[in-house]
Amino acid sequence: MGIYEPNHQISMWGQSFISDSSPNTGISTIVEADAKLDNRSEGTSDGTLGTPTKFEQEAYKPNDKVSRRLAQNREAARKSRVRKKAYIQQLESSRMKLSQLEQELERARQQLQGVYIGGHLGDSSHLALPGSVNSGVAAFEMEYGHWVEEQNRLTCELRTALQAHVSDFELRILVDSSMSHYDNLFRMKTIAAKSDVFYLMSGMWKTPAERFFLWIGGFRPSELLKVLSPQLDPLTEQQSFDVCNLQQSSQQAEDALSQGMEKLQHTLAETLVSKSLINLGAADYMGQLSTAVEKLEALVSFVNQADHLRQQTLQQMYRILTIRQAARGLLALDDYCQRLRALSSLWAARPREPA
Repeated sequence: MGIYEPNHQISMWGQSFISDSSPNTGISTIVEADAKLDNRSEGTSDGTLGTPTKFEQEAYKPNDKVSRRLAQNREAARKSRVRKKAYIQQLESSRMKLSQLEQELERARQQLQGVYIGGHLGDSSHLALPGSVNSGVAAFEMEYGHWVEEQNRLTCELRTALQAHVSDFELRILVDSSMSHYDNLFRMKTIAAKSDVFYLMSGMWKTPAERFFLWIGGFRPSELLKVLSPQLDPLTEQQSFDVCNLQQSSQQAEDALSQGMEKLQHTLAETLVSKSLINLGAADYMGQLSTAVEKLEALVSFVNQADHLRQQTLQQMYRILTIRQAARGLLALDDYCQRLRALSSLWAARPREPA
């Protein structure tokens, strides 16, 4: 999110002359005024402006503070244009890659036309092919890569602002940008869940260490609060009370969603074993699988509810904390994620004993 500077209108008023509107004004006064105007006209008769008076120079001398602010606005606008141009180029590149992936997927589907499945000709678009690409998943992975890059940039700006002790107003703009950035992630995940909910829940878009702590496609809000709370001290008594209540309510919501997931698994298992596979005909077999697929669609709702809980927890914490505490909390959250990624890298690079 960019920083919007208010428009400043600079009005400089200079009194060019003072006229006496009294009815007793003498003729000589008017003559003197005319003479002064004639002299000024002579000074500019060659088409150039005459030498301005000291008063006029002071009146039109730009204010240093205003000049700096205007220069800052111009520089901010220039950087915004550069970022916008780069973002548009990234979108165009992503669009071209996505188009290529869709073409490859379509070719793979055409190659599988006529494949025999369980005695019937199946629609190859429903097959899970090795090496095939879900266009929605591919789009999400590219968007998530850009999201991580932007997250790193926002975190650097936030850390620099805290170290520079900027004003609360400037800090709030950066914090709001970071919060909106997380909102974008939840929006992206909602779209990806509709495309392939199993992919999203598996956490394949995250590093191995991050997947180890995964809960319904993301982090547990209650566990996150346990990680962040020590980084937010000192908290007031009221803040501590509010954070404790938020942690308890988050835990209750998590338990309810977890129980719902367990019930869905149990119902799905019952659906698949409700009839003996030996005695099922092809039509009954496909009907049973269709019923199971309908029940699986509830997974999308579970992922969306879990993300909504994560989003609400972040927003509630933002309301409880001061703006500087919220900034420190966002930095702590990003630092936690960075350490998990570093842990994954170390795990992958660890020395292994020969088989």
